[in-house]
Amino acid sequence: MWQLFQFPLCPFSRKVRLLLGEKGIGYDLVRESPWEMRDEFLDLNPAGTTPVVVDQEKGITLIDSQAICEYFEETVEKFPLISGTAAGRAEVRRLTAFFDQNFYGDVVGPLLHERMKKRLIERVSPDARVLREAMRRANVHMDYMDYLLDHRSWMAGGTLSLADIAAAAHLSVADYLGGIDWAGHEPVKRWYAGFKSRPSFRPLLSERMEVITPPAHYEKPDF
Repeated sequence: MWQLFQFPLCPFSRKVRLLLGEKGIGYDLVRESPWEMRDEFLDLNPAGTTPVVVDQEKGITLIDSQAICEYFEETVEKFPLISGTAAGRAEVRRLTAFFDQNFYGDVVGPLLHERMKKRLIERVSPDARVLREAMRRANVHMDYMDYLLDHRSWMAGGTLSLADIAAAAHLSVADYLGGIDWAGHEPVKRWYAGFKSRPSFRPLLSERMEVITPPAHYEKPDF
């Protein structure tokens, strides 16, 4: 059985969990707070980041969400998430990188720092200026997502792909932290409402990070 080391608001761990859920792969969750820098965890991943996936019986340790997702995409045929033509697969990977790098760097990372790390670790108040800028950038990125969904059934084309999973993972964390203004983004809102109804997504919506409460609409597929 696979073990997945993660914490509830890690968007990269959510990305892996969604992929495992869609592919029907069983796993056990292991709560890991990477900021604690536990020696046992650093032995698994010296970089000290989540997620890490381990199969002790097989002696396999997988690190980095994209490497983990690519591993299961290559080894599990069920529900392919990087498929189609070479150009189509390139588009899936491009958009996955966009959400993992741009959306995370501009939106999710700052929100996590201000609304989770400062509260749980540093015990200081968030910087309102940083929060406003993260929400402004979220709005810009969602304009682009609206454009994609106005022209495609899913983010990268005609079928659900790893790009959708990455987008949903990051968007869900930003939404949990109150960083998303849904007004004026109907295409993304419809897409996300459908994603929230998928069996792979429901376990994420029921989890909570200690002392941090999500908005009332967070868990509702129809919001």
